[in-house]
Amino acid sequence: MDLGLAGKRAFVSGSTQGIGYAIARELAEEGAAVVVNGRTAKRVDAAVERLRGDVPSADVSGIPADFADPGEVRALVESLGRVDILVNNVGVFEVSAFQEISDEDWQRYLDVNLMSGVRLSRHALPAMLAGGWGRIIFVSSESGVNVPADMTHYGVTKAGMLALGNGLAKLTRGTGVTVNTILGGPTYSDGVAEAVAQISRAQGMPADQLKSAIAAGNTTSLLERFIEPDEIAHLATYLASPLSSATNGAALRADGGVLTGML
Repeated sequence: MDLGLAGKRAFVSGSTQGIGYAIARELAEEGAAVVVNGRTAKRVDAAVERLRGDVPSADVSGIPADFADPGEVRALVESLGRVDILVNNVGVFEVSAFQEISDEDWQRYLDVNLMSGVRLSRHALPAMLAGGWGRIIFVSSESGVNVPADMTHYGVTKAGMLALGNGLAKLTRGTGVTVNTILGGPTYSDGVAEAVAQISRAQGMPADQLKSAIAAGNTTSLLERFIEPDEIAHLATYLASPLSSATNGAALRADGGVLTGML
């Protein structure tokens, strides 16, 4: 299926690995020019090279920026230029007891997970509205709806992302611009895979066995396994396309059935 993305220019934050890279690759496969992003030039250069290998026809470039540093974000925005598709994917996560989360940690989570989307959308949305077409996609999480007790700071920022997407969509009334949010479920991203590998070594358990045990412990999952990054990317690419024109202001679940409510 031709999703009509040839000639579109996309920026995907946090796209040197995991879900972000999967989205960048699929957009490139559909003919979009893609700008990838990571914290360092080394990571960005490696991702650009990898993407060119995966999609030889890809028009791909990269801009490094650490979203915990507002100065680096300003520099990124100044050099980014106009984009037709903005995917707000960058994020950090960790398990931490609420009483042990410092003000500095809270600020880092807010800057990376939430304010990154604010700053990038503030840059991209005016030109999209003026041109009459554009896509803003937030990659949130089921944790923004069912906030984990041991990841409160993460869940709060993902809930904020839902609210941000909902509010921005109201600014697009009567235009060809849409703003939507993906509620991803437990995904076997590179970061999760690294954490599983570390735990497996510490416990002397094979990584595949530990991965299966973790998935089995999620008793509300209908999928009964980890989601793969490509499965999130499929939904993101559809939302980025002209085919999704009637979907706006939505929070769409790609959570494997983890959330038990009907909405």
